[in-house]
Amino acid sequence: MSVPGHFVRGRRQDCLTVTAAIASVPEGNWQVEAKRHALTINMAHEGREHEALSDRAQTLLRILIESYIRDGQPVGSRVLSRDSGLQLSSATIRNVMADLEEYGFVSSPHTSAGRIPTDKGYRFFVDTLLRMQPLDDTAIAEIRRQVIDSKRDSSKELIASVSQLLSQVTKLAGVVTVPRTQQASITHIEFVILSENRVLAVLVFNDREVQNRIIQLERYYAPDELRRASNFLNDQFRGRTLNQVRDEILRQLAETHAHMNQIMLDAISMAQHVFEAGEGEDRLEYVIKGETNLMGAAELTNVEKLRRLFEAFNEKRDFLHLLDNSLKADGVQIFIGHESGYQILDDCSVVTAPYAAGDSVVGVVGVIGPTRMAYERVIPIVDMTAKLLGAALNSRR
Repeated sequence: MSVPGHFVRGRRQDCLTVTAAIASVPEGNWQVEAKRHALTINMAHEGREHEALSDRAQTLLRILIESYIRDGQPVGSRVLSRDSGLQLSSATIRNVMADLEEYGFVSSPHTSAGRIPTDKGYRFFVDTLLRMQPLDDTAIAEIRRQVIDSKRDSSKELIASVSQLLSQVTKLAGVVTVPRTQQASITHIEFVILSENRVLAVLVFNDREVQNRIIQLERYYAPDELRRASNFLNDQFRGRTLNQVRDEILRQLAETHAHMNQIMLDAISMAQHVFEAGEGEDRLEYVIKGETNLMGAAELTNVEKLRRLFEAFNEKRDFLHLLDNSLKADGVQIFIGHESGYQILDDCSVVTAPYAAGDSVVGVVGVIGPTRMAYERVIPIVDMTAKLLGAALNSRR
């Protein structure tokens, strides 16, 4: 089944919804449906060369890219003639290849060799020619078991296991961002005396995620005062997100304090210190697994290139902007080669999809691999895993 459509590239915003035969997870029902699924995919254009491509040229380009992804070898006229079924002469095929090369869709690594796809060729293939593969029942069952049926105690443990799962299933590097706590609901706040004016603030989100923050107050607070302050904050802010609590605190601080009693003043002051102490904890974080899978990719066999790529993984640079953009996207995004905007990823493709808890997008799942990856299989895996992870997190709320 051929699925026309465009996937997002770089920072462009055009979008299209296409239908693909992969799995879905209906809200409130976590049974995987493998045959039908509405997949929202962002898309973007660069140039109009595709409008000049005949059906024959598009068929040959699709055959060339599928062959190169499968075998990793430049594709010559004989292979194209055999696999296309078009019964074209070698001269005709060479003419079509010359046109595709002129448009920038393919290139010749050597004078006498066949052609290989360029980033632009991959982009056209993914946007227009890709034949999506439905996942087999075994793969679906394994992904569902490890995500939905996971007994991990915390969201961070679940995120790590999902990242590992993605790397195992795709044989690439799996990446999953940790859910942002701004979207999680506060269910309990408690204060514990440490020493002098130092207090430990314990924040519980969604009845299971715990954050501890040490705050320095202007004076000593007795245990009874801390208890009254926590009772007030729990009554006022239970069930709200961090962003909502911050907005309300700022609103109350801007109002006159004349009508506030001492308990209210103390509680608001403590809450302000708590959120100031946690400002750095709301930045995007991610877990990456399976980096060594990339060592087998022909495009990444250069030792220096791999070293710099692994350093980037460890330092978590360059990817944060891509992942942060993916948080705001609608559906699957694909960055091919130079489209990422980062030189370290020029030989890689990144496939991402956002996942949601409740009505809010809280994170991103993705796969990093060579540009010569099996997009028709990787895309459904990433999309389904994102939806299953969201369902798993919702079940814990």
